[in-house]
Amino acid sequence: MAERMLQFVRLSQAQPEKRDVAARRADFGEIYRYQQFDTGAAAQQASRCSQCGVPFCSVHCPLNNNIPDWLKLTAEGRLEEAYEVSSATNTFPEICGRICPQDRLCEGNCVIEKGFESVTIGAVERYITDTAWERGWVKPPTPRSELPFSVGIIGAGPAGLAAAEKLRLRGYQVHVYDQHDRVGGLMIYGIPGFKLEKEVVLRRWRQYEAGGIHFHLNCAIGQDVTLSELRERHDAVFIATGVYKARDIDCVGGGLSGIVPALDYLTASNRINLGDAVPEFASGALDAKGKRVVVVGGGDTAMDCVRTAVRQGATAVTCLYRRDKANMPGSMREVKNAEEEGVTFEWLAAPEAFTGEGKVEGVRAIRMHLGLPDATGRQQVAPIPGSAFTLGAELVIKALGFDPEDLPRAFEEPALPVTRWGTLKVHHRTMMTELPGVFAGGDIVRGASLVVWAIRDGRDAAEQIDAYVKAKAGQTLAVAAE
Repeated sequence: MAERMLQFVRLSQAQPEKRDVAARRADFGEIYRYQQFDTGAAAQQASRCSQCGVPFCSVHCPLNNNIPDWLKLTAEGRLEEAYEVSSATNTFPEICGRICPQDRLCEGNCVIEKGFESVTIGAVERYITDTAWERGWVKPPTPRSELPFSVGIIGAGPAGLAAAEKLRLRGYQVHVYDQHDRVGGLMIYGIPGFKLEKEVVLRRWRQYEAGGIHFHLNCAIGQDVTLSELRERHDAVFIATGVYKARDIDCVGGGLSGIVPALDYLTASNRINLGDAVPEFASGALDAKGKRVVVVGGGDTAMDCVRTAVRQGATAVTCLYRRDKANMPGSMREVKNAEEEGVTFEWLAAPEAFTGEGKVEGVRAIRMHLGLPDATGRQQVAPIPGSAFTLGAELVIKALGFDPEDLPRAFEEPALPVTRWGTLKVHHRTMMTELPGVFAGGDIVRGASLVVWAIRDGRDAAEQIDAYVKAKAGQTLAVAAE
């Protein structure tokens, strides 16, 4: 091992090279030159792993990926085996390698990070799986034998798809229902192409259909079919809808036109890039071209919005965030990318009012200062009297996070239990709601979170659903035998 690994003492960290700023501002292509991260570079970077006794990279990965194992296999040139190890715990390693905030998960907890810089885990993970796709190692989820049981999954996002794949591999007849016209959820409509090109998601859809997973698209639960009908149709149901209700700002002038929710803006942009006709974009309502844009918020969604506005041709793009850079909830890599692309950041500033006559013309903001930590340990913020200032804006995008929709009403199932936050209430050991055979996971249970956590929930839910259905079938057989 010593010959191939522990090379961090002589090899420096080398992330895949980024495309030129001017070039990447002009299109929605992924910003990294992945093709330059070839077998030699991947092997070298993987060899920097220290193969530590307690792999904190794995401990801090929501999927507990066996990261040191597939890094060692990559360093040894055993890429197919590396892919097998990587895909054993992660349904979408090629997606997580692109969009996971590695800087605060695996790489941020790498043992060599202090002093030598972390191993480029995300880049190697992405390279392994992209190579697997190119060489035909990624196969449809085809079971060895079929089971006479079916499972209905509501939501074709990462949690729903992760559960669908595991259940299909075990032989279940899997039916996925989604209100959109494409598979992928926020991976297809929420995340811009410069972070995740859509073909990466669409090829998974084609692969799952080839494996026998049935997709029912443009299907709204509660309108086209009710939850009770799905319960009658399937042996179990898994709810993985995610959370889409945008949080709002209680400010004067909030009703002016030109103030839009982040998801509406990002969905329109992604649809245009997929070749769809979007009337709101064509009218200019959701197009930043030629406009001064202010994005309110500091998470990854806000970074997606500011960087999308740059590519649409905005004359100026400003991110308004009430805390400082160190306290931003979003990935620092995304902040750096946004800064490189010309985004201006107004730290420690919060909107006080929106100005304009009928249409928004500006954002009046006030400076904030950080105070003592609250009960969660996060510093509180308070306005500084007399510090108001105004930013000109013809488009304001609200990126303040998401809350769950009222699913009991939408699904016409008042017995579906929810928490005081509106998320679905489940028994956390079994992931089942109070309705027998109805399971839930992903953002609709834990609140708005990361794709990698949704994948984890989907995989865990598949295990619980499998146990439930088989136990129920065993009880039925036992009763019949009596």
